[in-house]
Amino acid sequence: MVNLLILGKSMDPIKRHTGIVIPIDRANIDTDAIIPKQFLKSVKRTGFGPNLFDEWRYLDHGEPEQDNSLRPLNTDFILNQERYLGGSVLVTRENFGCGSSREHAPWALLDFGIRVILASSFADIFYGNCFKNGILPVVLEEEIIDKIFTNTFRNIGYSLSIDLECQEVKHEELLLSNFEIDDFQKHCLINGLDHIGLTLKEKMAIETFEKEYYLKFPWLN
Repeated sequence: MVNLLILGKSMDPIKRHTGIVIPIDRANIDTDAIIPKQFLKSVKRTGFGPNLFDEWRYLDHGEPEQDNSLRPLNTDFILNQERYLGGSVLVTRENFGCGSSREHAPWALLDFGIRVILASSFADIFYGNCFKNGILPVVLEEEIIDKIFTNTFRNIGYSLSIDLECQEVKHEELLLSNFEIDDFQKHCLINGLDHIGLTLKEKMAIETFEKEYYLKFPWLN
């Protein structure tokens, strides 16, 4: 049997998250824009943050193992603007995460520090991959997204609080919107459980089954 303790990874729980908003006012952002294909060779799940939105963020072509501190920055791109440094809430437009199903896309976002993504819609596979990796994707009405963009551009350091338990998006104490979320996905994020974590909750039952199974079929051991 595969040792799940070796494969498992911890996932930071999300109950309520407050962070500076990073606005990327584009629709249909695909996963190749989020993390270009040349960075997909690694499966370590970490180290992708410096290459998030690589082709928009830098003026040259990026490659794995490159020293990003020496690369020329696109100063017009949001991630390179000082007012958004340290941001952890991404607001964007419809169909975010479309294109290929690469799980490296949420890995790159999380490694950069993004914990919550607000959009009017998400690509289905990307949406599911976010939950598996500790990112909360929140679907909001387009008019609420418009309002968040307006407030973010007008106010330096504009931040939002996303309360997963109450399913609310707030600015300070002002409620901007409620949101819907699947009960199972909500449970997993609040408790920091990825699929391996869920399996390990049944560790004793698994070990009991293994012992009984190999007693019954010893030649398989």
